Amino acid sequence: MSSRPDLSRDSARSAKSAGEGSPGNQPGEGGRGMRDLLTWFQLPRDVYLLLFYTLGKGFQLTIGTLDVNYYAHSLGYQPDFIGLLSAMPALGSLVSAVPSGMLADRLGYKPVLLASALLTPLFLAMIGLTSAAPLLLLAAFLQGVASTAFWVTNIPLLIEKSREEQRVGVLALNSFLLLGVGSLGNLLGGAVPELVAHVLQVSANSALALRWGVLSASLVSLLFGLPLWLLQPARPRVSRSQDDQAATSSRPQAVGGGREGFPLAVFVQLLVPDLIFNMGEGAVIALIQLFFVLRFALLPGPLGLIFTISGLAGGLFALSAPLFVHRWSKIGIITTVMYASAPLMILIGYSPILLVAVAGEYARSLLRLLIEPVYAAFAMEQVSERHRGTLSGFYSVTWSIGYSLGPTVAGWLQTYVNLSAAFLFAAICLVIAASLLLAAFGRRPAPAR
Repeated sequence: MSSRPDLSRDSARSAKSAGEGSPGNQPGEGGRGMRDLLTWFQLPRDVYLLLFYTLGKGFQLTIGTLDVNYYAHSLGYQPDFIGLLSAMPALGSLVSAVPSGMLADRLGYKPVLLASALLTPLFLAMIGLTSAAPLLLLAAFLQGVASTAFWVTNIPLLIEKSREEQRVGVLALNSFLLLGVGSLGNLLGGAVPELVAHVLQVSANSALALRWGVLSASLVSLLFGLPLWLLQPARPRVSRSQDDQAATSSRPQAVGGGREGFPLAVFVQLLVPDLIFNMGEGAVIALIQLFFVLRFALLPGPLGLIFTISGLAGGLFALSAPLFVHRWSKIGIITTVMYASAPLMILIGYSPILLVAVAGEYARSLLRLLIEPVYAAFAMEQVSERHRGTLSGFYSVTWSIGYSLGPTVAGWLQTYVNLSAAFLFAAICLVIAASLLLAAFGRRPAPAR
């Protein structure tokens, strides 16, 4: 139900697919990326269809994030249960990520993506149509299982359907549609309950009004997924394999050559901080809408507007990441943003003034989305090309575990300590993660290309 972790996986796969690190490390790459974006109108039809579904996915995620937890709260559930409910999609992703990838390799990307496009709205509708705790948890878990297939197939399909010179622009546009334009779904997620409340003469924060908000997320997901049936069949697997071999042979060999051993120490140095970081982010992101409801008694309309502005501004600001990489090192940017985000977490959680808390959330969102592509590129650069796929898979696991444990801990803290304690927990996680990364990579020279 949170979109942030999904972008983390998306960005990691984008960096891997590009076969290089951050675009800021090569002269002229930023301009080349802009030229790619300017040629979007020349993209193949299948890329349009995939980007259209990405836009719908962004709408679905933001509507669901806004309304699902609010809906559970309207049913009388406490933050400890809502935190567990928020963790269910991540648990579903954890158990299904590898099987989904294996299934896509066997059946092809299109059938698996179509299955996700059909099952995701079904399980979202189940969440909106039930009020029993076990069914809510089961539906959220299954929705996470179904949605995972999108993250497994989206980037590979975009790579397959676009030409080499288009891919940087396509992947950038895909991320922007998901988080930037997709954040406009917050407006719909807030407007639907308000409209239903006006028509039915009930409160906008009633279970009935919010149920329609959840169902609107299901309907959006279904409608945006229908054009996927028009995707062209995939090329024969042999042809794809030959293309992959040709592309691999054209790249420079990774450091250490083909006989390089598995870099276990580097994996641990990258993945442990990421797990702690995701726990902190998950503790806040999964429940932050509910926090604003409980602390400031916001209705769905104003809540949707606040997070629409936050997501759209963050998505636009993320496009400036190459400019920062030109001036500073990636590890410097990453750790500085993490350290700076920690006091912002405390500011949001402990401020008694709505405007101050909203300003803190906007600053946190801008910084978080700024380091998304930088973090992904930095991680991919620390290992040779033959280990990047494995590392990307492990990042999926650390995200799933972090976004399962984080909301669960945050929900318990908000129920049995106070609403602000979850933000203090998140701030501590960010400081620990940044310190571990700085200790491991702060003095290490950039890897040779």
